Amino acid sequence: MSTVPSVVVIGGGPRGTGVIERIAANAGELYGSQRLDIHLVDPYPAGGGRIWRPDQSPLLWMNSMAEDVTMFTDETVDLAGPVVTGPALDAWAEDVRAGRVVPSADPAVVAEIHGLAGADFPSRRLQSAYLRWTYDRALAALPPGITVHEHRTTALAVTGPRGGRQRVRLQDRAEPLPADLVVLTVGHLDAEKEPEQERLSAFARRHDLVHLPPDFTADSDLDALRPGEPVIVRGFGLAFIDLMVLLTEGRGGRHENGVYLPSGREPVLYVGSRRGVPYHAKIGYGWTGERPPPLRLGQAWAEELLSRPGPLDFRRDVWPAVAKELGHAHYHRLFTAHPERTALAHEVFAEKYAAADPDSPELAGLIAEAVPDPADRLDLDALDRPLDGVRHASPEALQEALRDHITADLTRRHDPSRSEDLAVFLGLLTAYAQLVRLGDIGGWWHGFFSYLASGPPGPRLQQLLALSRAGVVRFLGAGLTVETDEEHGLFRATGATLPGAHTEARALVEARLPDPSLRHTASPLLRALRDEGAAVTDTGLLSVDPADSRVLDRAGRPHPRRFALGPFTTARNSGAFTRPRTGGPAFRQNDAAARAALTFLRDLSCRGLLAS
Repeated sequence: MSTVPSVVVIGGGPRGTGVIERIAANAGELYGSQRLDIHLVDPYPAGGGRIWRPDQSPLLWMNSMAEDVTMFTDETVDLAGPVVTGPALDAWAEDVRAGRVVPSADPAVVAEIHGLAGADFPSRRLQSAYLRWTYDRALAALPPGITVHEHRTTALAVTGPRGGRQRVRLQDRAEPLPADLVVLTVGHLDAEKEPEQERLSAFARRHDLVHLPPDFTADSDLDALRPGEPVIVRGFGLAFIDLMVLLTEGRGGRHENGVYLPSGREPVLYVGSRRGVPYHAKIGYGWTGERPPPLRLGQAWAEELLSRPGPLDFRRDVWPAVAKELGHAHYHRLFTAHPERTALAHEVFAEKYAAADPDSPELAGLIAEAVPDPADRLDLDALDRPLDGVRHASPEALQEALRDHITADLTRRHDPSRSEDLAVFLGLLTAYAQLVRLGDIGGWWHGFFSYLASGPPGPRLQQLLALSRAGVVRFLGAGLTVETDEEHGLFRATGATLPGAHTEARALVEARLPDPSLRHTASPLLRALRDEGAAVTDTGLLSVDPADSRVLDRAGRPHPRRFALGPFTTARNSGAFTRPRTGGPAFRQNDAAARAALTFLRDLSCRGLLAS
């Protein structure tokens, strides 16, 4: 007996929304007028999911300008299905102002939308309204026979044979959801405490201290951090920026004309990390003039790497080519837009640069000859570790030096005469899209990309400077380590940048997201998938088929009925959202998965193999 085919999509955030949009786009070609039930499972509202839910502080911003965020495909995307265009976030806001769109949002968010410009950094709750509208538009585009059923709960496990219907166990339902296909789009994961974090938490419990492990800052128990008391913060990326905002403005402080006016309820944040500096600020100008050349890191390059025997070593096999191509983007822009800072004909330089081996003395000599000012040269190692070998004699000297570093970064990232930085940024986006094809290449590349290309808005670093001058934030430098003192019942932080100094506190915050690892995930759904035999890489990512994102087993076989997309997979992407006209790989992945799912279901139905 046949029944209506069904797909269970687990995760209703941007990725789940994107998959449903691609099902709507491809259904006419691949599925016709047949019926299909889509069950969307997420305890949070569909569209935004957990991270982009509407009930967040208005102080929490997106990390991208409104004009750089889109949920829609365009002609730059390499996909088999149809392009269905739609507005980027800034254009959507204009549609709202013109009355062409009525958002599902409360009045405060609507007021935000009416004031939004393309170069603004929207609040996350505003982005939630855009995502909800995108989700509703995708539902409206589905053919009449396809129905979406929302389940505001948590999926606990997926079971079922490779050749038969799957069953999705839900937290508040006795009977599992039957599914002909399951698509996992669960987004970022909570994690069980790793041994080091468990040790620190146990120490905190013994001594009545506060230890906040890696978490989404908006969900952390920040009330445990008491006014005026020192807090050691390990991590200087985007999670720290959220923490900084919630513990300052979020507690009643104000920024006025570059000065922070405290409320008296702030703790004192002592922050350090491996690098010891915050992520680079977002670039504050747009591209003008000649477009950057395409990187020579295409599909053929990726396929050649994958054809080599043995596992890939990123630093040995991949990074030299990537670094050289980023240099190619940098110097092309320097020679074409700022030729007065070069000392060699562009054609001569380009020919010699192309012929030189990566990391070779010939390449270094060519650059030194052609680019007289070291500040105009691309030094990726120095960018990655700016405090290597730097030592300061006193805490105050370190504070001043870090403020100078942040000020210089802000100045440069907003200076169009340094537009070679923008060329490298665009090159990083292209490189990330190609490196996705290589699967799990380790965590260094993702961290480097985030540090250089996915940093905070410039105004946030201006606020950081004001907080530093006010003494609310204190810098600890690079190479931060945290020890526990059982005798005194305190955490103790030391850093390589300030030899011999240490900071003691009764509170420690790990300002970073949990690693996207199935080895330590707190998700019962993904733990069950792992334990059942899904392939997991050495760094804990779920292995998926690069062609269509089907889940692979430990023998490398794709599961015919299970798909997975997102940061917990080997097809992870550079960020949650795609910049318009950059050929975002997430769109390609969503499209390929949706087309494979529709084709499978159509063929299953034609063969009369749908089980009741």
